[in-house]
Amino acid sequence: MSLSQIAKTISASPTLKLNEKASILLGKGDPVIHLGGGEPKSKVPMDAILSTAAHLNTGEVRYAPADGIPALKKAVIRYTEEFYGKLVAPENVICSGGAKQAIMVAMQAILNPQEEIIYPSPYWVSYPEMAKLCGAIGVAVLPEDGTFYPRMYDIEQRVGSYTKAIIINSPNNPTGAMYSEDFIADVVDYCERRDLYLIMDDIYHRLIFDGKKPFSVYKFTKRNIEESKIIVVNGVSKQYAMTGFRIGWAVGNRKVIEAMANIQGHQTSGPSVLLQKAAVGALNGIQSSVESLRCTLENNRNVMIDMLNSFEGVKVTKPDGTFYCFADFRAYEKSSHKLSNMLIDKVLVLTVPGIEFGLEGYLRLSYCGTIKDVTEGIERMKWALDPNSPNELYIGDRKLVREWA
Repeated sequence: MSLSQIAKTISASPTLKLNEKASILLGKGDPVIHLGGGEPKSKVPMDAILSTAAHLNTGEVRYAPADGIPALKKAVIRYTEEFYGKLVAPENVICSGGAKQAIMVAMQAILNPQEEIIYPSPYWVSYPEMAKLCGAIGVAVLPEDGTFYPRMYDIEQRVGSYTKAIIINSPNNPTGAMYSEDFIADVVDYCERRDLYLIMDDIYHRLIFDGKKPFSVYKFTKRNIEESKIIVVNGVSKQYAMTGFRIGWAVGNRKVIEAMANIQGHQTSGPSVLLQKAAVGALNGIQSSVESLRCTLENNRNVMIDMLNSFEGVKVTKPDGTFYCFADFRAYEKSSHKLSNMLIDKVLVLTVPGIEFGLEGYLRLSYCGTIKDVTEGIERMKWALDPNSPNELYIGDRKLVREWA
């Protein structure tokens, strides 16, 4: 069968494949624990449900504008003013089928074949594949100092004549690292001096810990929105636990937003009007669910980090936010795929191999499930990896026996 060159180079999303695997195992009745997901277990805000139901009851479920319904744009404008201190117009906003689609159409709007987009490593698994879908090249930047916090120097070393854009995800998936205001200020200044686009992937920006507060990228630029090449991406999936609703948005200058809308109009048209109404409900409704989720995640993070620190060979940096920690398991196994496969085969714990995020020997572990998932999952992992563990382990009525070194 003949496939396009792009199709031959694009791999399946490893995180979505894990979700599918978890569903299959759970469907078979296996007591699997999913520490690889990025999906909060908290309930969707009631305001989102009521908003959807109210529109559904009208019976008027029709096509939506390619760039989003006016009510959602208005909610995004208010959100942008509240959290970013920036007043924008409806023409500066596009609503998409999740933050993922917003990033994808942004790349398609600004990148030519063979041009480069730079992002710090470890990075979200989809960035390199999105660049490939544009015929462009993703360039990962691993901090020289071995931390998860890049310096401007690290990025400058990878910028070349083909560089068109930089994408920053802070707090970062998979590490949970929240980059400093000084670093973001330097990136903004550098992009403006070099005439580069800057995509801010802010999908986790309110899910941060230890008293940290979200800050606005716009505080570091003196350019107005129409002169700026900053594109800010966000959505309802993470902070409102609305992953299945698939609503995100982007804010940028009118020219780039119009181009993104034209592309999206031919790809998918506008997102479902019902799901956009749900997002309106979430954004305009009571916001206590966001803080409740944030507090739950912070507590789960603390428990997971304490348990990982009890491993003799694991090294872990305490996340500043998100749902994830990115732990170094190289003392046990150099291949993250081999280690991840062993954990699901031996103790039914799903993890994501670090190589998928650009760093071998690590595992991304999620703490967005229940506290029971966190504690039992890490306990199973420790039993599988620690040579001093007891020879037997019970998972429910199932007895496991260590038959490996």
